[in-house]
Amino acid sequence: MRLRQLFVLLLIVSSPLYALDRTQVADSPENVTPLLNGQQIPDVSLQTPQGKNVRLRDLVAAKPTVMLFYRGGWCPYCNAQLAGFQDVEKQLSALGYQVLAVSPDSPARLNEQKFDTDYQVKLLADPGLDAVRAFGLAFYLPDDVTAKYRDWKGNIFPTLPGDDRIVLPVPAAYVLDQQGIIQFQYVNPNYKVRVDPQLMYHAAKQAIKK
Repeated sequence: MRLRQLFVLLLIVSSPLYALDRTQVADSPENVTPLLNGQQIPDVSLQTPQGKNVRLRDLVAAKPTVMLFYRGGWCPYCNAQLAGFQDVEKQLSALGYQVLAVSPDSPARLNEQKFDTDYQVKLLADPGLDAVRAFGLAFYLPDDVTAKYRDWKGNIFPTLPGDDRIVLPVPAAYVLDQQGIIQFQYVNPNYKVRVDPQLMYHAAKQAIKK
C-alpha cells in the first residue's frame, strides 16, 4: 500500500499540471522561484531605449552574455551596481561577452540613464514584466511600501493590467552561453546586496572554458 501511495505521489509531482509556474508573481522577494543553473532562458522579447522589440534568445545567440536584472533607474542601489560593472566591462568584452541590463523601466526612462560614452552595457526595457516573470523574479511590494514608493516617486512603477500593486524584480545576475543555458546565477532577495562585479567576471571566465 505504501509503495502504491508513493507511486501516485511521484506521478503527481512529475505531472505537467503540477509543474512550477515561475510566471506567477510572488508575495515577497523571499518567495520568488528563479531560473537556476543548467536551465534555458525563456523566449521573451524586450525593448531597446529606442523602443525597438528584440528577442532575448537572438541577442544571446550572438554572444555569451552576462545579464543583470535591476529594479529601475530610480533605484540608487541599481545605479551603483551598473556603475560598478564599468570596472569589469572591458574584461568581459575581451572574453567575448556582452552585458545586458534589464529593468521594468520604459524605453523613455532608459534614455534618461546616462553612462560614459565608452560604457558598452546594453540597457533593455521590460515594461510588461514578461521577462521578469518568466525568469521567476517578480514579486509584489507590500501595501505600506507601495504607498511610500508612490509618495516618493509617483506612478512610475510597474504594475500588471487590472492590478494597482507594484511589481518589482528581485535583483539578479546570470551568465549565459550562446545556447541560452544558464551557467551561473546570483539572486538575493535583499535588494541592498548585489553581486560583486569581479565575481561575475570570474564566473564568466570559468563558463567560457567549459
